[in-house]
Amino acid sequence: MNEQEDTATLRPAHGEGAPGPTEEARNPLLAALGERVRNLRAQRGLTRKAVAVAADVSERHLANLEYGTGNASILVLQQVAGALHCSLAELVGDFTTRSPEWLLIRELLEHRSEPELRRARLALHELLNSGASDTARHRRIALVGLRGAGKSTLGPLLARDLDVPFIELSREIETLAGCSVREIHDLYGTTAYRRYERRALEEIVQIHSEVVIATPGGIVSDPATFNELLAHCTTVWLRAAPEEHMGRVLAQGDMRPMAASKEAMDDLRRILEGRAAFYSKADLTIDTSGQAVDDSLRQLRTGVRRLMVDRPD
Repeated sequence: MNEQEDTATLRPAHGEGAPGPTEEARNPLLAALGERVRNLRAQRGLTRKAVAVAADVSERHLANLEYGTGNASILVLQQVAGALHCSLAELVGDFTTRSPEWLLIRELLEHRSEPELRRARLALHELLNSGASDTARHRRIALVGLRGAGKSTLGPLLARDLDVPFIELSREIETLAGCSVREIHDLYGTTAYRRYERRALEEIVQIHSEVVIATPGGIVSDPATFNELLAHCTTVWLRAAPEEHMGRVLAQGDMRPMAASKEAMDDLRRILEGRAAFYSKADLTIDTSGQAVDDSLRQLRTGVRRLMVDRPD
């Protein structure tokens, strides 16, 4: 989702203050399904209310599904999958059964470590792109992370230091769409927003061989766009403690995160936890927690220059 939704709020865990079920009372299959729904929702930065509205199911019904107490029908699951912009197979956790090749590939990758999977992904990307790699990748710096991490503050400073343009991807998306990010979501929905996001990134990559890009916090929610980013840019995850994310957003004068619900901080932690595994794929991680801008910039500049030296033309 867009940056405004990084700090959106969720409802209490079981709706209307109802106590949660004991672990013994939860069916293991339904519990696993519920956990997957929660994780998909957190990765996409969607509130429970937003998913319930998009899926045309009650918020309490969705809460029961997430916590393994609702025996959802296939049709309801299909509606929820549509709201989360994924296939029903992905929702239930087994989309690698489409063909014998999928099954053989899955067998090769099963039980591999994260570093091994990363090497396999990079090798597969190179293979499927005829062995061609983007030689300008190390000169395009993309900053990823939740809103409030410092992308819009540190990005222009880094670009000035490197003497390259600075671009906020959200502004490019708005230029393409002819309206604000919020209006894109309100008028056309998340699928349209993702389409504009991908197009904007592709245009930046095509036009600029040297650039610093500040990306929306939810760019990791679309695997195709995130793959594009990883393939054509050196990525830097600007991370911070959830309290600092929230504090910086409020310091910018945006009171919506706290106005919507008292559970805002819990929601922010959940979103950060859901996306952390994707952000961690970045080439470099800079923790801006408790640091002055100059200190964060110094770390960022040093790390980026080291990466650029390690990847010469």
